[in-house]
Amino acid sequence: MVKKAHTDKNLVIVNCHSRKVVYLNTTQPGRKHDKKQADEATIIYPPCATLGKDTGFQGYEPISVLTWQPKKKPKAQPLSVSDTFLNATLSSLRIIVEHVLAGVKRARIVKDVFRNTKPYFSDSVMEIACALHNLRVQFRQPVPSFNLSDFLT
Repeated sequence: MVKKAHTDKNLVIVNCHSRKVVYLNTTQPGRKHDKKQADEATIIYPPCATLGKDTGFQGYEPISVLTWQPKKKPKAQPLSVSDTFLNATLSSLRIIVEHVLAGVKRARIVKDVFRNTKPYFSDSVMEIACALHNLRVQFRQPVPSFNLSDFLT
C-alpha cells in the first residue's frame, strides 16, 4: 500500500558547463504542473541561450531561447534511427543535470520527509542545499597531471 504525501517542488536551472545551480524558484506544492510553474515564474534568459527541457515542459518555449527536448515514440511505430541517435545525445547532456540534482540532494533534508510547517522554511532549506552544492563544485580541484619527461631532465 502506497501512502500519499504532501510534496514540494522547485524549478532548478543548471549551467551544464559550470555544473552549478543558476536559478531556483520559490517552493511550490507538488501537485502543481512543471510547465505552469515555469510560465508563472517569468524567467528571463540571456539572448541566444540554449535550454534543455524535461518531458514535463512540453510546450514551454521562452522567447529568444533555443530549446531542445527528447523525441517521443509515435504510437504503434518505432522511433527512427536519427531520432534514436538524437535522444541518446540529448540524454548524455541530461545526465549532467541529474548529477547536479543528486549533488543538491546530498543534503538529505531536501529529499527526506520534511515535517517542519513554518512558512518559507522549505525555501531556505532548498537555497542552502543548492548553495552547498555550488560551493562544493567551486572548490573541486582538478586532478593534477604530470609529464614523465619533466622528471627525466
